[in-house]
Amino acid sequence: MWVKRLSSDEKLIITAACERFIADVLKPRFIPSQPNRLDHPVAIFGKWRGGKYGLSARYHFDDGEDFNVPFARLDHVEEDVRAETRFDLMWHRHTGAWWRLHAAVTVEEALRLIADDTRLQPPL
Repeated sequence: MWVKRLSSDEKLIITAACERFIADVLKPRFIPSQPNRLDHPVAIFGKWRGGKYGLSARYHFDDGEDFNVPFARLDHVEEDVRAETRFDLMWHRHTGAWWRLHAAVTVEEALRLIADDTRLQPPL
């Protein structure tokens, strides 16, 4: 099976949509204006690794150490080069394994699912 790779331009468009989602939906919902507890993230960010765009939350220890916790990932899985760009929406289990919760969804569908499904959100 041949899978079309994402171009730099496609990645930029997807990154922009995800960054808007992070800024408009995730950060207001999960990052308190005055972070004072360890069980709340201090930052939420996304980053590409090959054809996978992962979402992570950064937490802060009192001793000054930070750690990142991945919580959702969009894995590019396009089989038909003429079709709309599709992703498998992956959930990061507490065991460290990634599980596919939704197959072949668009970026817009993936972001809506992340907004609605607590398994695909930063752990609190």
